[in-house]
Amino acid sequence: MVNEKLTREDILQRVKELNVRFIRLQFTDIFGVLKNVAITTKELEKALDGELMFDGSSIHGFVRIEESDMYLRPDPSTFAIFPWRPADGAVARLICDVYNPDGTPFAGCPRGVLKKVLAEAEAMGYTMYAGPEAEFFLFHTDGRKPTLETHDQAGYFDLSPVDLGEDARRDMVLALEAMGFEIEASHHEVAPGQHEIDFKYDNALATADKIATFKFVVRTIAQRHGLHATFMPKPVAGINGSGMHTHQSLFKDGQNAFYDPGDPLQLSQTAYYYIGGLMHHARAFAAITNPTVNSYKRLVPGFEAPVYIAWSPRNRSPLIRVPAKRGASTRIELRNPDPACNPYLALAVMLKAGLDGIKKQIQPPAPVERNIYEMTAAERRDLGIGSLPGDLKEALDELSRDKVIREALGDHIYERFVEAKEKEWDEYRVQVHRWEVEQYLTMF
Repeated sequence: MVNEKLTREDILQRVKELNVRFIRLQFTDIFGVLKNVAITTKELEKALDGELMFDGSSIHGFVRIEESDMYLRPDPSTFAIFPWRPADGAVARLICDVYNPDGTPFAGCPRGVLKKVLAEAEAMGYTMYAGPEAEFFLFHTDGRKPTLETHDQAGYFDLSPVDLGEDARRDMVLALEAMGFEIEASHHEVAPGQHEIDFKYDNALATADKIATFKFVVRTIAQRHGLHATFMPKPVAGINGSGMHTHQSLFKDGQNAFYDPGDPLQLSQTAYYYIGGLMHHARAFAAITNPTVNSYKRLVPGFEAPVYIAWSPRNRSPLIRVPAKRGASTRIELRNPDPACNPYLALAVMLKAGLDGIKKQIQPPAPVERNIYEMTAAERRDLGIGSLPGDLKEALDELSRDKVIREALGDHIYERFVEAKEKEWDEYRVQVHRWEVEQYLTMF
C-alpha cells in the first residue's frame, strides 16, 4: 500500500515475504520524466541507508560531469509492488530524494523543492492537500511507433462497445489499486481516444508521488494492450486537449482552512487570499504548470481550456473554480495545469503562489458568473480579466520577472529549467511547419 508509514525494517520484511528480487529506485528529472536505478535485493539495505550513489551528470538538469556523484535516499512510505510483473521474483519500487555527497539535500531534486515549500506552509500552520484530474489519450501503434489514430470515436462518459479502450482503462485501474491508489472515477473524456482516471486527494507530497506513478502505470498498461498512452497536452488539432485540473485545499489544526460557514459563499478569508495569490502569479507559474511548446496549443478559447485569469464558484470558463462541496471538502480547482508538467514543481509553485496571497492578503476581484468565452475582448478588458501567456516564450518571460515563483524553484532548477526551455522554444521557432507551407507556398 502506498503512503503507509513504513520503516526500514518493514521494507526488508516485506521484500522477504513477497519474494521481491528487484527494486527500482525512482526519481524525476526537472521535467518530471521518471528515472530508475535498478538494484537487486542484496543492495537494498545499502540503498535504505542512503549509501547508493549514481551519476547525476547523466540526468537532465542535474549537475555537470565534474560534480556528478549523487545519493538516493528512498522514502519507505512509497514502497509498492508492480502488479503486472510475475509474483515469483517480484519487482518493487521506492521513490527517492536526491542528496549531495555531503549529506545535504540536492537543490535540483524536484521532490526536495516541493518539500521545501510544504515546510514553509507548515511553518504557517498549514498542510496542503491536492487531487488531480489527469487526462490522457490512447492511440494505436503501427507496430513500432505511436500513431495519431485513436482506438475509438467515443465521447464524454461513453461506454463500450464504442469505447474500445475500456479494457485497457480497467486494467490501469486494477494496477493502480493494487499499488495503493483509491480510484474515485474512470471514464471516457470529451475527445475520441481521450480518458480520465481520478484518484482520491492526499497530502501534496503523496499526491505528487502518485501523479508520477500514475503516468508510469498508464503508459505501461497501455503498451501491454498494444496502445500508446500520451500525456501530451494537445496531440490533435481541432479537438479538446488533455488537462490536469488540480483541486487544492489547506488544513489548519485538523480543520479545512478554506471553509467559513458565515461567509455568503462559505469561503474563509484564507481561501480568498489563496485565490488572490494564484491569480496574481498565474502568468508566471504557467511556465511550470504548462511547460511545453505544445501546452499553449491547448490553452486557446473554444476547447473548454481555462485561458482567462478569473474565478467563479460555479462557472467553468475561468481559470479557477470553487466546487460546490463545503465543510471538510471545501477546495479550489485550478484548471490550467496539464499532465506534461513535473508534478512536484507544479504543486510547489501553486502552493507558493497561494501562500504569498495569504501573507500579502491579496484580495481577488469579484467572481465572474458569465461565460467568459462568449465575452468580447472589450468586455473582458472592462472587467479587468487578463489571460494566461500565449506561448512558452511569453510564459518564460513572466517567470523571469516573478521573484516569488523563482524562489519556490530555487536558483538551480530555475536556471536549468529556463535554459532548456528557451532552447526548446528556439528549436520550435526556426522550424517550418506544415501549416506555413500549405498557407504560403502557392500564395507568394
